[in-house]
Amino acid sequence: MRLSNYFLPVSKEAPADASIVSHQLMLRTGMIRQNGAGIYSWLPLGLRVLKRIEQIVREEMDRSGAIEMLMPTLQQADLWRESGRYEAYGKEMLRIKDRHDREMLYGPTNEELITDVFRAYVKSYKQLPLNLYHQQWKFRDEVRPRFGVMRGREFLMKDAYSFDLTEEGARAAYRKMFCAYLNAFDRMGLTAIPMRADTGPIGGDLSHEFIILADTGESAVFCDRELLALGAPGLDLDFNSDLVPVVEQRTRYYAATEEMHDAAAFDALPDERRVSARGIEVGHIFYFGTKYSAPMNAVVQGPDGQMVPVQMGSYGIGVSRLVGGIIEASHDENGIIWPDAVAPFPVGIINMRAGDAACEEACVSLYTQFAKAGIEALYDDTDDRAGAKFARMDLIGLPWQIVVGPKGLEKGVVELKRRKTGEKIEVSAEEAVRRITG
Repeated sequence: MRLSNYFLPVSKEAPADASIVSHQLMLRTGMIRQNGAGIYSWLPLGLRVLKRIEQIVREEMDRSGAIEMLMPTLQQADLWRESGRYEAYGKEMLRIKDRHDREMLYGPTNEELITDVFRAYVKSYKQLPLNLYHQQWKFRDEVRPRFGVMRGREFLMKDAYSFDLTEEGARAAYRKMFCAYLNAFDRMGLTAIPMRADTGPIGGDLSHEFIILADTGESAVFCDRELLALGAPGLDLDFNSDLVPVVEQRTRYYAATEEMHDAAAFDALPDERRVSARGIEVGHIFYFGTKYSAPMNAVVQGPDGQMVPVQMGSYGIGVSRLVGGIIEASHDENGIIWPDAVAPFPVGIINMRAGDAACEEACVSLYTQFAKAGIEALYDDTDDRAGAKFARMDLIGLPWQIVVGPKGLEKGVVELKRRKTGEKIEVSAEEAVRRITG
């Protein structure tokens, strides 16, 4: 993409009401524009990041055996009355009526709707286990939306819902999602810590939040330092194997959100292992048994011929929230530092002398080589000053920068910069391409 043809409305200053780094940088880099309190338009740069995160989540859900579908944003109120949540949910639910005076709502979550889909088509235990997921926009009318996309009213979420005949099967499904989440966050360059958490309005008796540590996190979290070194299970994990040891290894250490914190248990840890920090929730998983299947009559015929309500679980990832979370965890005084897997463009090419035939030829050659390798580069072909080009490229945080100037071309080299480390080296154009394409 040539920058001269791209829509990238960057600015030097962020609005005064943007109080955290991710909100400031998303506005400054032209990733989002506020439409109303907690509601944003996603501009081209922001949408590219959002789509990359969405794809990673999709790949890890598919790898775990979940099946993608798509549910509507609007839901019928009657479904929520069946589960008993319509009146109980609170003012966060946006309730509306259509022209026929039918009560509807803009979905804050999808347990009722997916249960209705399931009961319409699944009648036998032989069709189980089943895990269905989608990635869809949701709306929760937060009383005080703040922190940009970190706590907005409209947001993109991945929801998965598991259906099993027995509690044992449901807990196995829960473990699959537990591992899939760790792998997904790891691919995004994040260390996500699973912490026992309150089930809240979703319900159930087993729940974990996945927390990334950041100074500007919205809540206090407490954990054992040993957890930070464990890492993800890995992409070669066999999801059909026994995952109990994998999950137990990551849940036997102390880790709790503020609501679940046990000060005595935490203080019993050696000083050097106690981590008290701020955290950002990026995922939340629940096992809640028959909380929805029983009142909504989502039943299947078991091996003995008896009809039984299915055991269910719910698994959410805040896809749009992750954009802000990654920025909070990965930035410096100059701007964003995108992990390679989620960067809007892998590399930026900077032409130091627009209009110079040799520089233009070298930049176009680099751009073409990347395109042939399946990589879309952002080519800064504008006639802005060099300082402005460098500042802009650091601000938007692309993992690699290639600087092409007349002096370097005379020596047969370009400057290659790694944004994460700031390291700069002079290499041939061919070597620069080789290093980036791997």
